[in-house]
Amino acid sequence: MATNRVRFSAVPRRPRANADGRIATAGYTDAMAQTTEARRGPEPPDLSEKGGVRNGEPQRSDDRLFMQFLAFGGCPDTRHLGQALANSGVAGVLYEDLNDPRGIGLLTFSQDPGGFVDRLRPLLNTTPFAALSQKPEFTMLGRTYSIGYEPDLKDILLDRPRRTVLNPDWKWAIWYPLRRSGRFAQLPPDEQRVILAEHGAIGMSFGAGDYAHDVRLACHGLDKEDNDFIVGLVGKDLYPLSAIVQTMRKTQQTSLYLEKLGPFFVGRAVWQSAYES
Repeated sequence: MATNRVRFSAVPRRPRANADGRIATAGYTDAMAQTTEARRGPEPPDLSEKGGVRNGEPQRSDDRLFMQFLAFGGCPDTRHLGQALANSGVAGVLYEDLNDPRGIGLLTFSQDPGGFVDRLRPLLNTTPFAALSQKPEFTMLGRTYSIGYEPDLKDILLDRPRRTVLNPDWKWAIWYPLRRSGRFAQLPPDEQRVILAEHGAIGMSFGAGDYAHDVRLACHGLDKEDNDFIVGLVGKDLYPLSAIVQTMRKTQQTSLYLEKLGPFFVGRAVWQSAYES
């Protein structure tokens, strides 16, 4: 005959009196504390960016820079666009599209993502931008992020990206999104670091020669095509930007763990806002 088994929850027993009449509460108190801890629920995640130790203290920040790239067609003359951007006070870069004689690219950025709706959106819906046709396949939106060992966290999150794209000597740019394969996320952390270090060493060598400088943005959940990152390559000349893309193709990350790359926007800056630290 089957028997019904009754399961009891892990509720601590009531304290019992010792032989001398005193109440033994130590075990009961510990058990109650453990039960209370189990019922407390999950703790909220720490969303701050972390950097390396500076002045004896680990760096933390909740500041990030959001950057958006938009592309348009139907613009044979960019002079009126540059003037409209200058008058609006919007910070960014206007590019002429190398692959479309009537195409342009517009990069803007803000610590407050609301600025894209409150300031940029009204500007793009008025003359001379309203007459242009948007190319949604080139729309990109991302945020700066830290890896965890940056010696100057504020510079990485806020200053360096703006300084890079607004440098008047670095007019050429290539902007593109990418998505990693899910297999990369399943790799052990140590193996991920080796793969990323290979990629990073190439970028640093091109930067050391003043051939190419990069901006890297995370766009998880911000991109309509479900991309993971946005990369901007800028420099004095176009060929080195193509060369670094070619060199990166041979790395493990690109050849083995990228699911999607592009589309690529190639352009040259015709207007840049002034850089303010």
